Amino acid sequence: MLSDGRYGVGVTPQLAAGWTCERVTSPSRLYGANGLRTGPDGRIYVAQVTGSQISALDLQSGQLDVVSAKGGAIVAPDDMAFDQAGNLYATEVMDGRVSMRSPAGRSRVLAAGLPCANGITVHQGRLFVNECRMGGRLLELSLEGGEPRLILDNLPMPNAMEVGPDGYLYFPLLANHEIWRVHPDGGLAERVVDGLCMPDALKFDHQGQIVTTQLATGDVVRIDPRTGERKSLATLEPGLDNLTFVGERLFVSSLCGEITEICTDGKTRPLVQGGFNWPLDLAVGSAGALFIADGTYLHTWSPASGLRVLSMMMHPGYPAWVRGLVATGPGEFLVTNSNGQVCKYEPALQRSDVWSEGHDQLYGIVAHGKSALVAEYGAGCVLAVQPGGVRAAVVARDLQGPTGLALVADGSCLVAESDAGRVVRVELEGSGRKETIVDGLESPQGLVVRAGKLYIVDGGAKAVLCHDLGGKGVQCLARGLPIGAPPGVVPQPLQGMPPFSGPQGPFAGIAAGQDGTLFVSCDGEGSVVALKPPTQDTGS
Repeated sequence: MLSDGRYGVGVTPQLAAGWTCERVTSPSRLYGANGLRTGPDGRIYVAQVTGSQISALDLQSGQLDVVSAKGGAIVAPDDMAFDQAGNLYATEVMDGRVSMRSPAGRSRVLAAGLPCANGITVHQGRLFVNECRMGGRLLELSLEGGEPRLILDNLPMPNAMEVGPDGYLYFPLLANHEIWRVHPDGGLAERVVDGLCMPDALKFDHQGQIVTTQLATGDVVRIDPRTGERKSLATLEPGLDNLTFVGERLFVSSLCGEITEICTDGKTRPLVQGGFNWPLDLAVGSAGALFIADGTYLHTWSPASGLRVLSMMMHPGYPAWVRGLVATGPGEFLVTNSNGQVCKYEPALQRSDVWSEGHDQLYGIVAHGKSALVAEYGAGCVLAVQPGGVRAAVVARDLQGPTGLALVADGSCLVAESDAGRVVRVELEGSGRKETIVDGLESPQGLVVRAGKLYIVDGGAKAVLCHDLGGKGVQCLARGLPIGAPPGVVPQPLQGMPPFSGPQGPFAGIAAGQDGTLFVSCDGEGSVVALKPPTQDTGS
């Protein structure tokens, strides 16, 4: 198993005797694809928020080179621009900053205190940035790091912008479904286009016409700013983010990491295939289908139909940025999201019912009768949550970074304490007493119990372990999996992007198929792998 994707190193897992490992899905080449900008060298530069990475795509060879790596100085880059000297400016949307990276590779923070800093452009040596939030600002930044100059404020989610042939700054307003313009020196702002569907970026083509991506519909639209006449150039899947021109060739990015060329005849050509940003939690349904939570996407996979999108952020009723997942019935799920909510979600009905909210970094979830148990990482506790607005009850407290959960036959709950390197058993009835059952781990995350055995994803060790609940030993089933950051990389924390998401931390999930196959989230390379046991271990 060799990785040619974002993980950057070859992957050859070491497996226990008789076990096999195969990929269910292909590795992702990017951590999503957000801002796009054509660089001075003719390559397409790709900002990747969830990966804290900037890559450059060579159109001739298809080679992707890392320009600013995960774990480096630039955190959660969302959009970029270049000046005439070749300096790259990147908005760091989660940290509210703008950083500059020189052609020699040195980075420094140019400005801070810019909540949800997102759209950015350079024009005639001047740098402009806006904040993609309700009440956001449009600012001019000093290239020497002085105080920013306010151009506009109280904007409803402005995003990726550009200066038009007329010298005006054009910017989309996501919340209003419009495009506006204003002179870079300030003055009265003017609406140019309305009636769009969440336009999140725009550029100008060689004829001076606006080309904009529509986040909600996947439409790429060309608009004559003088007459308002518009034409659909292509329709892709919802989740488009940005666009760039290389000469007269048009390329668009998608949240799933796909980069697509929009050809002049209306056809499309994928340059980089889409994939997972992470993935996170996994669940197996009663019919054997695998469900995969990937933040802004919920996928399903089966051997017969392969991988497909079940739902995503732009679909009505989607429960924000999904992290924890359990299938509770046909077409029905309980989920946790990074906004601190526990929801019952029914994709076919486009309905999400909030059971509880206001929590601090929720991770794993399991169904428990008519209620749910959830791990609240930030508060160090496990909660019992019920529908109908009933206040969540604490069933275990004083835990160190609880993430994964699993129920066992005696009615107790197993909890992965990722910050303590152990798994504990919690009594759900009575005292809530805790007992350590596995210790000496690096960073346990996903848990699943099957046939009296506990399977653990140790994110720090990049391993899957097995503990017989009737004994004391721990067996390593697979080591060297592409889980977590690449070797030697220490990622910077992702603070989140309110109102879209709260803090985004790693969580490698695990689920067991009916035949004993273990499905594991390899969030390092953006894939799901299947660990298959020896024939004699496949019984239930």
